[in-house]
Amino acid sequence: MPWNMRDYPTSMKNLPELVRKKAIDIGNALLASGYPDERAIPIAISQAEKWHDNASNQEKAAYRKEANPAKHDQHEQRSNPELIDANEIVRHQEDGWAVMAEGAKQASEVLASKEAAIKRAREIARNKDSAIKIYRKDGSLQDEVTPRK
Repeated sequence: MPWNMRDYPTSMKNLPELVRKKAIDIGNALLASGYPDERAIPIAISQAEKWHDNASNQEKAAYRKEANPAKHDQHEQRSNPELIDANEIVRHQEDGWAVMAEGAKQASEVLASKEAAIKRAREIARNKDSAIKIYRKDGSLQDEVTPRK
């Protein structure tokens, strides 16, 4: 069920107002992409907190001026619901180390180092409650890891 600034999950109650606004916006987009509430909420909160920590004062001021999220806002569907439960994969490609959902056509991120890609895959897998398959540069499976919450 989508949310707004007056009707949102209780787990967002103690967030600073700007972080809550961003979490609601992200959460509504996740819901529109097929994520269930119990998965959308922790992902949205985590991503909103990261956004707030990394955004410049100008970005925060601009976002503060934007209209508050509404329950019926239109969101572009960015992910395939069948990938929600998919394991994350870390594999080498020409431009770096790709992090992607198993079965996805393209990487969600490409990072310069394998270590950075594994770290990012752990964050995603922890939010999705899925495993990570780590491949060597030659394409062979190196390890399969289940991150702890």
